Amino acid sequence: MQQIRYVQHDKDIDTCWQVVQALRPHLQYATYVQQVKEMQQEGYQMLFITGEIDGQETAVAFAGFRNMQMLYCGKIIYIDDLSTLPAFRGKGYAGILLDYIHQLAKETVKEAVHLDSGYQRNDAHRLYLNKGYKVACHHFSREV
Repeated sequence: MQQIRYVQHDKDIDTCWQVVQALRPHLQYATYVQQVKEMQQEGYQMLFITGEIDGQETAVAFAGFRNMQMLYCGKIIYIDDLSTLPAFRGKGYAGILLDYIHQLAKETVKEAVHLDSGYQRNDAHRLYLNKGYKVACHHFSREV
């Protein structure tokens, strides 16, 4: 089984850059580390699994999540981000991270695990449905 690691240091945040950018291509490296550190102060946590690319250890899959409590659903873990580098997709890494988060939710007495997913991400949707997720709502946003 792959070892899951928590991001704890700037070096870990840096190790995750490629896989984060695969999911969030709008991010700029110049502000990425600081943004993650600010989010960590708000309770954001990152998990990652490493692999080797061109002889360098790098994160090949990651998940970013936070603990939340809302009136409509109680205490949950909300997954902000889940991504695997394209060359490593289909090998079960995202499923391993989801299973870990599901177990963490049980251990910390959460009601559920929630996430949003872009409507075009069909491969991800297959994984979520296979892991027992239900399509529960539409997510709306408005820029201000």
